Amino acid sequence: MLTLKNLSFAIDDENGHKDILKNINLTINEKKTVVITGPNGGGKSTLAKIIMGIEKPTAGQILFNGEDITDWDITQRAQAGISFAFQQPVRFKGIDVKKLLSLAAGSELNCHKQVCEYLSEVGLCAADYIGRDVDTSLSGGEIKRIEIATILAKKNTKLAIFDEPEAGIDLWSFQKLIQVFEKMHKTHNTILIISHQERILNIADEIILIADGHVEQIGTKEEIIPRLVSVAGSCDIYKGVNN
Repeated sequence: MLTLKNLSFAIDDENGHKDILKNINLTINEKKTVVITGPNGGGKSTLAKIIMGIEKPTAGQILFNGEDITDWDITQRAQAGISFAFQQPVRFKGIDVKKLLSLAAGSELNCHKQVCEYLSEVGLCAADYIGRDVDTSLSGGEIKRIEIATILAKKNTKLAIFDEPEAGIDLWSFQKLIQVFEKMHKTHNTILIISHQERILNIADEIILIADGHVEQIGTKEEIIPRLVSVAGSCDIYKGVNN
């Protein structure tokens, strides 16, 4: 499905040279739910953005279904079946929810039932949201759920990437989010989630621990979570673990 070979990313700014990711080698297998976790500043979100094409690696190679996509842009990767949900979703002034879902689906959703289907999956009533603009009038939880609905509407998604999907949403929305992930897993989507939350870690087939820009450990939840709980007991870097 997805293979990262010797992937590195560095920046040069007023503070000098900084290596964000250092020689990452990973394989994300098809039809798996994989969670990337680790301390803040370790490079997790940067890695997700590189996979989507938002950032370009300094070195290394990205293969998707056996094809080298290292130099592909965001549009090419989206067309190939990679979807991305931002930690802070983008707002679109002048575009309503129905239009956004139609753009994601690749065709006009004229049927109210179709729109309702995607919105109900994320716990929203179509009657209340179908004509609303995707702008600042929506709360953080609302915009997050609408963004997830666009991924559900996208028919060709093979790999769905979620960057800290729990950020800024209420408990009810978070519970609905877990249900969405579980359903996506059952329908054989490959899901890659950046998260610290224990409930999300618990639905993972595999957990990848990244710290200081490199892969520290890869394993099952039974192997990784006890270690995270132990670390969380001594310092608050894994928010939500053991809570």
